[in-house]
Amino acid sequence: MRPFAKTIALLLLSFCICFGAEAQQDKRKQLESEKRKLLEDIEYKNQLLIRTKKEKTSGMNDLVLTKKKIDERARLITNIRTEINLLSDEIELNKQEIESMKKELKALRDEYAKMIQFAYKNRNKHNMIMFVFAAEDFNQAYKRVKYLREYSGFRKRQTEAIKRLEDQLMEDNRKIKEQITYKEDLLSSESQEKTKLSKERQEQEKLVNELRKKEQKLIAEIEKNEKERAALSKAIERIIAEEMKKAAKNDAAAKGSPDWRLTPEALALAEDFTGNKGKLPWPTTKGVITQSYGIKPHAVLSHLKVKNDGVTISTQEGEEARAVFDGEVSKVIVIPGAGKAVIIRHGDYLTAYKNIDEIYVKTGDKVKAKQPLGKIRTTRGKTEIEFQIRKGQNAETLDPAYWLFKGRS
Repeated sequence: MRPFAKTIALLLLSFCICFGAEAQQDKRKQLESEKRKLLEDIEYKNQLLIRTKKEKTSGMNDLVLTKKKIDERARLITNIRTEINLLSDEIELNKQEIESMKKELKALRDEYAKMIQFAYKNRNKHNMIMFVFAAEDFNQAYKRVKYLREYSGFRKRQTEAIKRLEDQLMEDNRKIKEQITYKEDLLSSESQEKTKLSKERQEQEKLVNELRKKEQKLIAEIEKNEKERAALSKAIERIIAEEMKKAAKNDAAAKGSPDWRLTPEALALAEDFTGNKGKLPWPTTKGVITQSYGIKPHAVLSHLKVKNDGVTISTQEGEEARAVFDGEVSKVIVIPGAGKAVIIRHGDYLTAYKNIDEIYVKTGDKVKAKQPLGKIRTTRGKTEIEFQIRKGQNAETLDPAYWLFKGRS
């Protein structure tokens, strides 16, 4: 291979190695960030489960939390395995780079040894002077003086280059040792997470078996939830009917739908609410969706269906419910056996917050996004809120998971 082509090939190889290593490191940083988030989510669910375990009141909520934790644990193991594979590739790239540097260092040392031999043979100043004076003319003598100076400078640069390469080689060897140690830690972590996953699956199976023995109790709970859902739906329907009556009385100043008329202000608010789909803050500062929207088979009694007009969010004791958007409190109602509920209007949208103990707002209050509405009720060791979004005069139910920020993640 010609010298120029060889140089180009070495430069390309070096670029590929550097680019590949940088891409690998970026991917590893992303994986480490995801891993931290998964560990935080798993720990949060563990905290939610501690209370019910202490009070020995394990139920459907615990089963859902355990299942979510298992799913996240499995994702965590996949994450760790991916990071191990990336790290293995990175170690291999670094080994290739170290081998390339060793060859380069050997070539520099060999070249330097030849220069030392040459310098030793021509160490006599007399020889150097003779070398200059043996020139055929002044120009050649000047070039020989210049050559001797450049040769001396080249030797110095060659020494510095060898030192830099040796230092870099030592640093790369140190890094590769750290990477190998970290890889061993990851392998150990993967093994530990697999053990935890196995244990959690056993816990899940145990919970399912325990809950199956409480079939009548679960059926009673389903019926109770259905009554509460119906009570909240009726309250929302009454609110809409009242709003329509108010709008009819003030028909001249209203505009929009011929039935549920909106003032320009309410219309603008509704448009803002629509524009924030997928970006709304959660109705709690932190929580886990433990029952999703719609009609689904029961997690234990699969022959039964359960319906949720919104989402149920489990959170920690002492948490507050908060408004997800600017609006006006349309109603504060009491639902027997399920605490209180706050309903807020945002143009032709309504949001409902059920299972609250202490209410901080009253009918007619203007509220801002993230404003606390009341303390979420805790019963039998679990703290949860049901959150709904409705639209239009028919009170059409919408899936909140599509509206809340990262609600579907």
